[in-house]
Amino acid sequence: MIDESPMFFARSTSDASQRDWQLLWEHLLGASERAGVFGETIGIRRAAEQAGLLHDLGKYSADFQKRLTDPRVRAEHSTAGAWLAWNDTTPGTLIFRQLIAYAIAGHHAGLADRIGEPAAGASLEDRIRRFGPGTLDPAWRSEINPDFEGITPAIKPNPDPSTRGFQLALLGRMLFSCLIDADRKDAEAFCVRTGSQDADRGWLALQDILPTVIAVFESRIAGFQQDTPVNELRAEILTHTRAQAGRGPGLYTFTVPTGGGKTLASLGFALDHARAHGLRRIIYVAPFTAIIDQTAAIYRDIFGEDGVLEHHSAVDEEGARPADASENENIRRVQHAMQDWVAPVIVTTNVQLFESLFAALPSRCRKLHSIAHSVIILDEAQTLPRHLLAPCMRAIDELTRNYGCTIILCTATQPALDVRNFPKPKSEKQMQLGLELEGRELAPDPARLGCALRRVTLQFDGDRTNGDLIKELRDRDQGLIIVNSRKHALALYREAVSAGLDGLVHLSTRQCGLDRKAILTRVRSCLSETLPCRVIATSLVEAGVDLDFPRVWRAAAGLDQIAQAAGRCNREGRRAPGDSVVSVFEAPDFPPPPEIRNLTGDLSRILSKHPDLFSPEAMEDYFGEVYWRVGPEGLDREGILDMLGPVDRSGVHFAYRTAAEKFRMIESGMVPVIIERDDKSAEAIRLLGVEAISSGRLARDLQPYIVQVPPRARARLVSNGRAGFAHPALRGDQFCVLTDSGLYTAETGLLWEDADFLSTESLMWS
Repeated sequence: MIDESPMFFARSTSDASQRDWQLLWEHLLGASERAGVFGETIGIRRAAEQAGLLHDLGKYSADFQKRLTDPRVRAEHSTAGAWLAWNDTTPGTLIFRQLIAYAIAGHHAGLADRIGEPAAGASLEDRIRRFGPGTLDPAWRSEINPDFEGITPAIKPNPDPSTRGFQLALLGRMLFSCLIDADRKDAEAFCVRTGSQDADRGWLALQDILPTVIAVFESRIAGFQQDTPVNELRAEILTHTRAQAGRGPGLYTFTVPTGGGKTLASLGFALDHARAHGLRRIIYVAPFTAIIDQTAAIYRDIFGEDGVLEHHSAVDEEGARPADASENENIRRVQHAMQDWVAPVIVTTNVQLFESLFAALPSRCRKLHSIAHSVIILDEAQTLPRHLLAPCMRAIDELTRNYGCTIILCTATQPALDVRNFPKPKSEKQMQLGLELEGRELAPDPARLGCALRRVTLQFDGDRTNGDLIKELRDRDQGLIIVNSRKHALALYREAVSAGLDGLVHLSTRQCGLDRKAILTRVRSCLSETLPCRVIATSLVEAGVDLDFPRVWRAAAGLDQIAQAAGRCNREGRRAPGDSVVSVFEAPDFPPPPEIRNLTGDLSRILSKHPDLFSPEAMEDYFGEVYWRVGPEGLDREGILDMLGPVDRSGVHFAYRTAAEKFRMIESGMVPVIIERDDKSAEAIRLLGVEAISSGRLARDLQPYIVQVPPRARARLVSNGRAGFAHPALRGDQFCVLTDSGLYTAETGLLWEDADFLSTESLMWS
């Protein structure tokens, strides 16, 4: 007898014979197997397998099968598997079946809130309630065999029981990550089999390249001179830190004053530690894109071009158009790696790491399981935003507790995150803030290092007008003035130009990254050749930028910012501390924003307590003041932990989508404007009109040419014909390009202030 039962497909091609179409059961089993492999590394193999097996259950429907040949047919297929997992009755599996349901329902649109506004209808419960299982063909029961027995993983509990909800919420995202990556990789394999895509060239595993990389690292450091006290200390720090690489995976602090060689020492520890414990990758995380180039260059010098993935584009690639088939193979390889983070070394930002850990979109979450069993170097840890510090600390704790990560809080000004610095909760429902950091320091005696590497004299000068600052700057051939706003920097620079000072440099985020990089190169050259070099900058020069000035002025700010500014003065220790003055001044004509004003108040309360304001004790006292002032609520201002916390007899009540929307590392509210600066940028702007090229690729190409501006300023630029959205029919409002080149110069950056833009001349010189 001929079997006439219908065949169910997951994907189709243009072949009407259906010979190369993908059978649905093959896709589900393939995705299940891949998801299980990904889940194995984080202890959730069984749950990940069931998520993969059921994620496309809704394709067992007549409507979806029709859609394979007629895209006009509507067929939602992501709810069926979620409905089945949600309503199954396997004893002892409720919570983890619900996590599977969240993942399956969100594998295209993103993780949802369990409960939402009734009118919205997009919550997980709404979707499951509306689903009609009668639309499913019973053939699925004979083709796949879901089984929820054994899906409950072992989780190392936090001693604080109030963290259980957060632990489960992150586990749910990890499960989601395994499913998304498995589904996408199965799709890519299908495209390769059918000839619509070439196979990607893979990345080498970290463990395979470590012997060679460590040999290169040893060769580099062998050439370092120990000809000054600073260089001797750097060598001591490096040796001491590497000697601790055999310690077990977990959470560490690395407290070294600016200029103490943190970058290479932390990398040396990461290499040795990864080799000792078989870890899968090294992830370097910087606070700002402005400082990433410098570290990425060091890493590429050690690992080679093919060993390092830079991922710091703020552009979301979810839904971006696919790249043209003729695109360079390596470009596509990098595009994929930006989503799954399979490269051995990742150089990225706080924004990419932490917003991914709290994300809901598939493209942002896909990489999460790849983070497990990594060494994460969290550089300039003091820059973690205070309004999100509590959820960030919980994520850091979970990555080290349950996902095999080693995280290094690397900074010159350790932000007092130890649990002992936070008050005990008043009730069991309140979460204990802080991290278990006692005995976790990698540096050799931070207090001694602080004294030994003290290279400046700090003084507080009171009020200073621009005229006062210019008079003092005139007496120095080389000096750096750091102010709190782009407006102040530009005004001071213009007054200094009018006063006839030579060697003047203006540096702020008014300038695009390409020009900032060139300016810093020129500044370093002038400093080394003892040429006149007077830099007026915003705080972007503070964290991670290697500059060595004999004299620095810093507008009043928090103690951590002042310490970072001091790191740009006498960095190499070639001058006496008494001759290397860092002056802190008030700028009455340019008052600081409220947040910085509050930080100066925190500093004022500890001034009389500490003769050395840069000592670890003073820094801990300062951060204690900051945290006390904002309180526990201020460290989780958006209520993220409450959105990811509720667990009761009916299961988990996570608001994934809302938490993702609220978790924003950068609150600037700025929007990008693209500046055409050279042939490369002109070509990338031209390619915006080519539909086949993905927005993600072009966004990365254009990243060095972006200036972030206030939304109203960009709207004014557009309405007055000075800028416009490139190819809005293809790209929407994603790419705004400056069309009046007279509004931008490398010296001053983008000048957008004139509301009417009556003329370029009036804007340039008013």
